[in-house]
Amino acid sequence: MSDLKLVGLCGSLRNASTNRLLMKEAARRFGEAEFVEGDLRLPLYDGDLESGAGIPDEVQSLADLIASADAVIVATPEYNKGISGVLKNALDWVSRTDGNPWLDKPVAIMSAAAGRAGGERSQNMARLCLTPFRPLLVPGPEVLVGATASQWDDEGRLINERNAKALDDLMRILRRFAEVNRSA
Repeated sequence: MSDLKLVGLCGSLRNASTNRLLMKEAARRFGEAEFVEGDLRLPLYDGDLESGAGIPDEVQSLADLIASADAVIVATPEYNKGISGVLKNALDWVSRTDGNPWLDKPVAIMSAAAGRAGGERSQNMARLCLTPFRPLLVPGPEVLVGATASQWDDEGRLINERNAKALDDLMRILRRFAEVNRSA
């Protein structure tokens, strides 16, 4: 199916983030699909803002983007042994929109981090944060790119064969989930 829509969410705002590289590499390895990166530059969640002005337009746009996707990639850095505030804030805001854009949505989580574990704790936390929304979380293989600064070539491609194979396998499974979900 070449008309699949794949959405990527990167928990780091930096343009040079290796999680952004990982998300884009995953999208490339996913295969033919329309790829759109969600914008996580959102105001901090504030119940007073929500009850006053309502859901900000940029939050609703993100929720609509997730809802329209056939599959979602979440690339999370590890900040202080957890997910970034940026990613948590986005999840909190989207949870406040009408409906549930995550429900039964195939989602693959991956991480790149400076440490040896490659963001294992942030992935675990991301799974915990997403679980209440009942997406179809791809159980694995885990893609944990450790020592991330040295794992990329000049074109932004993974150079570690083990990580590349795990990413290929994860994207193959995510694609299968998306195709099955779409035909259901």
